[in-house]
Amino acid sequence: MLVCGAVPALLLVIGPLYAARARGKPRGRQRVGVRLAPVLCLCLWWWVCGWFVGCIFWGGVVVEFWGVVVRGVGVVRGEVVVVGGGPVGLLLAGELAGLGVGVVVVESRGGVSVRPKATTLHARAVQVLARRGFLPGGGFPFTGGPGRSVFHFAGLGGLVVRAPAREPVPVVKCVQAELEGYFEARAVAAGVRVLRGCRVTGVSQDGGGVRVSAVGPDGGVVCTGLYAVGADGSRGMVREWAGIASDTFPASVSALMGTVTLARPGELGGGWHRTPRGWIVAKHGAGGCVHVRTLNCAGAHPGWRVAPSLEELRAEVSWIAGRDVAMGDARWLSRFSDFARVAGTFRAGRVFLAGDAAHVHFPIGGQGLSTGVLDALNLGWKLALAVRGRAAPGLLDTYDAERRPAAARVVEQTRAQLALMRPGGELDALRTVFTGVLSADRGYLGAMVSGQDTVLPGHGEGAGEFLGNMVLSTPDGETDVMALLREGRPLLLLFGEEGGVYEEEARRWRGTVRVVRAGPGREGEHCALLVRPDGYTAWVPGGRGLAEVLGAYFLEDRAVGGPAGEGGFPAGCP
Repeated sequence: MLVCGAVPALLLVIGPLYAARARGKPRGRQRVGVRLAPVLCLCLWWWVCGWFVGCIFWGGVVVEFWGVVVRGVGVVRGEVVVVGGGPVGLLLAGELAGLGVGVVVVESRGGVSVRPKATTLHARAVQVLARRGFLPGGGFPFTGGPGRSVFHFAGLGGLVVRAPAREPVPVVKCVQAELEGYFEARAVAAGVRVLRGCRVTGVSQDGGGVRVSAVGPDGGVVCTGLYAVGADGSRGMVREWAGIASDTFPASVSALMGTVTLARPGELGGGWHRTPRGWIVAKHGAGGCVHVRTLNCAGAHPGWRVAPSLEELRAEVSWIAGRDVAMGDARWLSRFSDFARVAGTFRAGRVFLAGDAAHVHFPIGGQGLSTGVLDALNLGWKLALAVRGRAAPGLLDTYDAERRPAAARVVEQTRAQLALMRPGGELDALRTVFTGVLSADRGYLGAMVSGQDTVLPGHGEGAGEFLGNMVLSTPDGETDVMALLREGRPLLLLFGEEGGVYEEEARRWRGTVRVVRAGPGREGEHCALLVRPDGYTAWVPGGRGLAEVLGAYFLEDRAVGGPAGEGGFPAGCP
């Protein structure tokens, strides 16, 4: 419509100008020019209309002009396009929107899936979510002193996961569907546009941005933006469209899961059950339903794409248990394996990968959801700075450098757990010894499973470690690290007079970095800390200078047109 309106307006201007020009010529030529002007306008107008109608009739073109729709193909513009509306994609979208970025989420499902999936959030993911204000329901119980939760390793009980004082409890049980719904509500409230029921058919990029094509309930949709993030799960296609290869480990076991009812309700007790033929994990729910998972180490299933049946699950449980287990009323069934994959890079130009789109592993220990959450919260603040023109050239590259090694470690230790779970008399002795190792563990295995062993590249001795939630005395009153990071800005903490000397050095980045003066720190501790929005320290005194490090992460205010509110973070950020 806009094109149709613009063309006649243009011709109405050109026609009189042509006629006026003709009046300045000899009389004979003047008459011809004046008479031809309206004819010329009419011909051009009919030609344009014919072309436009023809395009519509033949299924033609997408007119990308202020969101015009042509034959059901709509154009949606954002600054970041997130492909995938699961918990990772929605968390990232909400994080970006909260930092002032325009975000579009494209999701094939019509609503949040109620199928039972992940139920565990581990300590480091919970701690970062708390710092960013994304824990649902106002947060989970916080520890007064050091906290501890009892977990398992390779199905063996007794693993203790610890957390420092003033942090959320280290292992949080939360149904993925509820978490996904909470993240979506937060994202929509922050201004994210969620396009549900849209199947993505292609992703492309050039030097100026990205283009995501999809088919939705009302026809074709094209989403454009500066960057795209593939959070479309293990079977998503963004990874392939971006030309990203992967390191893979083929499947060697077969596994089933489903929610069923048992003919004899007490026949399968809750918990982990190991037999010489494999494993059964049962979790009893409301209404007599039982969530059942099986592990058969005899080999990979040849038809992994074939949907399982209730009879197949019943036969598998019965075989592993060594007795008939009667079942009925299957609510849902699924098949999985130990196939593992880590993308060769989590970034290809303007396209990024997060969550299961970037890494897949055997689902033991509930680490998949937490790993994806940490992906989103590592990438979000960096991408926001890049969109606002405040990121130094190398900042976005740190996402792959930091998160891909972390994902590779998760794949490695879940493969190690599976090795301990395989049947065989030679492994029974190892399991017995390892049970003792778990009881004597002083934090190594617990930190590994919970992601608390991650140390990122940093500048200075001790930099790159996660900063605990210490209490701080500031000119505005008592606060803590968690509250100061809630705004999502990099934080420069200066302790006492000794730390105050760095305030002037950071002045050129005040539009990006929040500077907070605090009382003197404890003896032997650093007098200044540069803390990232995800809680990791980026710099401490003693190595590279502060200005040099700030310049490696962020552009100076003068290079981007002023302080916060003038091209930086939203003006409401302190």
